[in-house]
Amino acid sequence: MKFALVNPAWEFREATFICPQPHYPLPLLFAFERLRAAGQEAMVLDAQLGKLSLAQAKRRLDRFKPDYLVVATSPYLFRPCPPPQFGLLRNWLAELDQMAIKVAIGPLASLTPALTMRRLDCHVAIRGEPEEVLAELPLRPWSEIEGCCWMDKDGAHISPSLARSNMRNLGALSFDNYDLELRRHCHGLVSTGGHGGELELARKAQGNSNETVLRGFRERDVQQVLKEIDALVARGVDYIYWTDEIFPVSRNVEHLLDEIAKRPIRIGLRTRIDLWTEETVDLLGRAHCVSLECDSENDSQPIPGGRLSNPRVCELLIYARKQIPSVQVNLILGKRDEQMHPSSWQGLKRGGVRVSESAPRFPYPGTSRYEQIFGPPDEYAWERAYHYYFDLFHDQGSSDFQPHTPPTIEGRECTF
Repeated sequence: MKFALVNPAWEFREATFICPQPHYPLPLLFAFERLRAAGQEAMVLDAQLGKLSLAQAKRRLDRFKPDYLVVATSPYLFRPCPPPQFGLLRNWLAELDQMAIKVAIGPLASLTPALTMRRLDCHVAIRGEPEEVLAELPLRPWSEIEGCCWMDKDGAHISPSLARSNMRNLGALSFDNYDLELRRHCHGLVSTGGHGGELELARKAQGNSNETVLRGFRERDVQQVLKEIDALVARGVDYIYWTDEIFPVSRNVEHLLDEIAKRPIRIGLRTRIDLWTEETVDLLGRAHCVSLECDSENDSQPIPGGRLSNPRVCELLIYARKQIPSVQVNLILGKRDEQMHPSSWQGLKRGGVRVSESAPRFPYPGTSRYEQIFGPPDEYAWERAYHYYFDLFHDQGSSDFQPHTPPTIEGRECTF
């Protein structure tokens, strides 16, 4: 079977929270390797990287003639919420191939699979991590595949479970199927010099995003990650941004940082500063870390160690700034907070730490936070979440997260 793995040419007109530069579509690249290992034929088509029109992308797919057309439902690397581009995705799926089985992956498919399948007119949506389960679609009944949701004449069939990739199975990407020379963007850096890329080390245990930090991370094999670093360095990359939602700390990570220190590469990452110590922060400095970003909430955060009101957190942030040129903390409002004005802000700023304006967490449809506010998601869940979220900025103006007053989703595109 043939699988076409497509990253569309996203539109960024007045988009919020999105870096408009192309980034490596790592889930598609990992899926390509897993499909090839399973004996399937696959291709990655990154229309954003290649600046391809829909017509140009269609011509390439017509030559390949895929049996499965897999499309990412959000640009890679966003925070804190991806504006859904249902209209764009629907057009791409409709025009690219009329015969292939159409599969949606990514945040829209994971969080609201039934809504996504209806709006995109696609056959399948994968809840969770798609890299390993895509190869099972032609081989097993869909009802037996973790995270597999599908639409047929009887309606939507929603998997109660999430697909979960074995991170140890995600071997080194060779990048021989990807034109990484077409972009030089260094994500997370203000300066424009250098040749940047992205890699992934670990994912959190699935479940509550705060509580799972205490249960550890699922890490890839460090030797495989080092092979990727060396492959990128050989092709001129001199900066790597780690896409991990939280870059972890462990014996394996310490070994990785020791090895990175021996290579001509700089790194940037997001993490929780309370997971680190002065000794492990020193490892980051020796590993040429030039950009570190952390989130911090007020006292409503479930894990006390992550609160900005904890003096230890401020100490570590200021210590990190002595080793790392750019350190930023993003202030996130907890659900019971109205606005934070911690006295520690000024101390952090005097220590050279950039402190963002405070912003609330986005109520993703399909999550417990959304259901606490609105109940179960319906056909207009994304519009409702966006109206609620941006109304919170109405009286206080813009913030570092939200640099301008955005249009409504309905104003950006027709979503229903």
